[in-house]
Amino acid sequence: MSDTKGPILGFFHALTRNSISLAGAALTTSAAILFASFFIGESLGLGGGPYLGILTFVVFPAIFVLGLCLIPAGIVWQRRRSRRAALRGEAESRLPVIDLNLGRTRTFLLVFLAATMINVVIIAVSTYKAVEVMDSTKFCGTSCHSVMAPEYTTYQRSPHSRVRCASCHIGPGAGWFVKSKLSGSWQLISVNLKLYPRPIPTPVHDLRPARDTCEQCHWPNKLVGDRLKVITHFEDDEANTALKTVLLLRVGGLEGRESKGIHWHVDPGVRIRYRADDKREAISAVELTRADGTTTTYESKGAKQEGEWRTMDCIDCHNRPSHIYRMPEDELDRAMADGRIDPALPFVHREGLEALQASYASQDEARTGIATALDAFYAKEHPSADRAKIAAAAHELGEIYSTNVYPSMNIRWGTYPSHLGHTSSPGCFRCHDGEHVDASGATISQDCGTCHTVLAVEEHDPEVLKTLQP
Repeated sequence: MSDTKGPILGFFHALTRNSISLAGAALTTSAAILFASFFIGESLGLGGGPYLGILTFVVFPAIFVLGLCLIPAGIVWQRRRSRRAALRGEAESRLPVIDLNLGRTRTFLLVFLAATMINVVIIAVSTYKAVEVMDSTKFCGTSCHSVMAPEYTTYQRSPHSRVRCASCHIGPGAGWFVKSKLSGSWQLISVNLKLYPRPIPTPVHDLRPARDTCEQCHWPNKLVGDRLKVITHFEDDEANTALKTVLLLRVGGLEGRESKGIHWHVDPGVRIRYRADDKREAISAVELTRADGTTTTYESKGAKQEGEWRTMDCIDCHNRPSHIYRMPEDELDRAMADGRIDPALPFVHREGLEALQASYASQDEARTGIATALDAFYAKEHPSADRAKIAAAAHELGEIYSTNVYPSMNIRWGTYPSHLGHTSSPGCFRCHDGEHVDASGATISQDCGTCHTVLAVEEHDPEVLKTLQP
């Protein structure tokens, strides 16, 4: 067959005489057109999120290759079929003849083309909507990753609650999308078979570097100067006395000049690496490389030098940027400072904290137990207290508990500590503990003034705040 027609005409003749090769050609052509369209769109800056990237750079090329494989497979199949037919003396099967002179044929062809165009539109719209849904926060938090309900809840009240999950956990481009989904394959299996650990272990060791995600919005060397921070704490006395701590945080220095302050750790002219345990809470060694290329290594006294070296970035201090679990004292102080729990209720700080720290089997049990405890206390000790304020306090305490504690996932107070600071976890003192020593005997600075200036410590009415008031 191909001998009389030449190799090229023989190839196309074989391709068009079997359904397998025709299907392959259709898949390859469609995938090529879609890939080209999406690639051009991305090149022109038309964003669609990482889920669009998986279609453009993974799904369409895979369909393209599948189509290419089907074409020769169909040709081989057709040629073998023709040889067997020739040996049996059978006539080669012929394709149907389409006669456009017949009105019925033209009508059928027009209906087929119209239906095909409609199907193309439907597929295009459904594909776009599928990408849009998969890229949504709701999909990540509820539809697919129900086991992540605690993370979704804390995310919704975080400073990044308007940032899509994929923007931080995957970032731009298709490469990390593929990597994240491949690493999540076992997670999908473990969720369906209920094999996942409780609680989910942290940190995520294969998380994309912060420079590719966080620093798409935040530039550490642009966050400069000092920031005033006022922390309000309430005492356990009857009046719930409010005490204030005032700090002047030294955030960072200016780009192009000698950097000082907290963000010095990620200054472009400085590289810090450290070696730690699996949870990154016990740091055994720190390596500092300065702008001039000199390197100093500090090792913790008596610590085993095990584990891989990691280059320090934003996540090493801001380890809970979006999924923030707070301690009960902090949550209660915030609620009282905001007025969600009325500080005028006698002993509400003491009783509220005790109710929060009690053991409960579930969040529903906690809500009931907290309300019962408050009602019992005020009925006995302060029967004249405002019942509406007691009910509001009980409700808010239940919300605080249900946002931070998940008994079904073994998440308790302090399960996921924040390393930002050094109050509820070692935080800064993982390195700045006076125990990390270099070859000369010098230690990593433990000077509080390096990162902040203390203007007042738990004062009832700090003088500095009076001065700052207009």
